[in-house]
Amino acid sequence: MGKVLPNAVLIVNGGYFDKHGRPDTPFISEGIAMGPQQYDARAGAFTAGKDTADIRDLTRQDWRTAFAGASNAMVSYPLLIGDDGQTHVNVKSRWLANRTFVAKDDLGRVVIGTTKDAFFSLDRLAEFLKTSPLNLKVALNLDGGPVACRSVRLNGYRQKFYARWESQADDNKVSLLRWPISEANWAMPMVLTVERK
Repeated sequence: MGKVLPNAVLIVNGGYFDKHGRPDTPFISEGIAMGPQQYDARAGAFTAGKDTADIRDLTRQDWRTAFAGASNAMVSYPLLIGDDGQTHVNVKSRWLANRTFVAKDDLGRVVIGTTKDAFFSLDRLAEFLKTSPLNLKVALNLDGGPVACRSVRLNGYRQKFYARWESQADDNKVSLLRWPISEANWAMPMVLTVERK
């Protein structure tokens, strides 16, 4: 990470970016808009303000409306579980990767997760989250593969996790895609952070 985040207790990858580390989707960081200003978003957005955080289903709402009043926000895809309680990943895939997601449960708590291994395709992750005992009501994917990274610093507990590979199965052929750079700290140009109040 180029920027030190000393107050963050959790840092995960934030979403999609180009080869120069710039947002590929609309993004607001501390009130500063970044990424494309014209974008056809039909999946979801994570928004946060001073005392609120939410996941917005963009199937029936424009991302600009979802961003209104947010000091931090990002569009991402796919929406794993929508406002209707159903999975929104309709394509079956055998592309397995580490995954990061942000979700809200039935009590309104925000849940942020990163899978330990490259085990899930997006459709399987969506189904797993829907049926998990976490009681998630809405969930948004925040990208996966080698950029699925996490850093935790809470109450003396420290953990850094950088995903290294993903795999794609096509009939009986399995291709292993490995991150080409062994020290991938810079692979998180866009992050979602959690700080103490």
